[in-house]
Amino acid sequence: MTKILFAVFGSLGDLHPHIALALELKQRGHDIVFCTLEYYREKILLLGFEFFPMRPDIDPDDRELAREFMDAKTGTEKLLREMLFPALRHAYDDLTAAIKSCDLIIASEVAFAAPLVAERLCLPLISTALSPGGFFSAYDPFVPPNMPWLSKLRFLGTGFHQILRTLVLDKIIYPWSEPVRKFRRELGLRDYVEPILRDKYSKLLNLALFSRVLGKPQPDWHQPTVQTGFCFYDGKKDLGKMPAELSGFLADGDPPIIFTLGSAAVWDARDFFEVAAATAKSLERRAILILGENPHPKNLPPEIRVFDYAPYSEVFPQAVCVVHQGGVGTTAQALRAGVPQLIMPFSHDQPDNAARCVRWGSARTISRESYNPVTAEKELRKLLANQNYRVRARDAKDIIDSENGVELACDAIEETINGR
Repeated sequence: MTKILFAVFGSLGDLHPHIALALELKQRGHDIVFCTLEYYREKILLLGFEFFPMRPDIDPDDRELAREFMDAKTGTEKLLREMLFPALRHAYDDLTAAIKSCDLIIASEVAFAAPLVAERLCLPLISTALSPGGFFSAYDPFVPPNMPWLSKLRFLGTGFHQILRTLVLDKIIYPWSEPVRKFRRELGLRDYVEPILRDKYSKLLNLALFSRVLGKPQPDWHQPTVQTGFCFYDGKKDLGKMPAELSGFLADGDPPIIFTLGSAAVWDARDFFEVAAATAKSLERRAILILGENPHPKNLPPEIRVFDYAPYSEVFPQAVCVVHQGGVGTTAQALRAGVPQLIMPFSHDQPDNAARCVRWGSARTISRESYNPVTAEKELRKLLANQNYRVRARDAKDIIDSENGVELACDAIEETINGR
């Protein structure tokens, strides 16, 4: 069978869909190697995969760094220009060390060294996309974190958005990636590429690992792309079990509001959870705060419980609604649970994911700057009072339940391996 290297950079929202694919491919008889952040070493080894670290090495406990990368105006540029591109040569060396005896690379969107290694060593590469915004389609426009008002300009049509797309790619994005082109020249590879958006997907196969609820195929999507649906990883081996106290709380009253910030934005929580507690009190609602390693709000009533961790796939379906940051992993779990959402996006693809859920009809949004007990209460009252949000959330669940992302993606991978 084939030995497959997964090259993945990012948060758990990036890693977990690839773990889902890796587990299925392993079940089908393939050998799996992961090259990803050193921080995930224990997780990967617990799952029985071979592990190699890939730089840059990030300390998730560095909250100042988290704040910088989650900034709506400058976070994406800073992540690319000050972390990923300066470490490109190191990542290339790390992947080159990991690739020995591997037959295929499957790479996440910002694993920028993976296409270079594949091209230099003449290895097949399969790319992945976790959210529709990454296609930067003029037919289904992306909502940038620094220009959320663009969501109101969809009516201007494809022509306008095609011009805007070209301007953004050529005048703003293209200069950012000059370090990639410089390194490609040193490697003797074609250097006229724009790896951030225009040229980031594989010419062999790209997998769109998200549901049609978020976005359907568009005429200007990269080809070949196979849309599979979300790929969920719900393993118990390394994620842990639901705390007994949490199970008891869920079973002992009305469905609560769940407040969470996923696995990345949680490191820049600020006053999110304090506002959450105050809002739940004002609404006289039971609530669960999933804090990560943030400090617990003080003087909470028994109706509001705090937990460092809770498995989304188990708790979200028991919620009356979920308040979160809009990361694609958290968004996917909330859609899968069939519950309404209030989304407070930070940066990167989060505003776009939020806008898509709003258009679907299962969510409302609130800006990070305006999030306080008064505004959060107002938005949640609207969300909970209108049953249309719950109806549309259940419609989304039905569609996602009918999709089998992992199986479809692995079928496409194996067809590529077999040269079909």
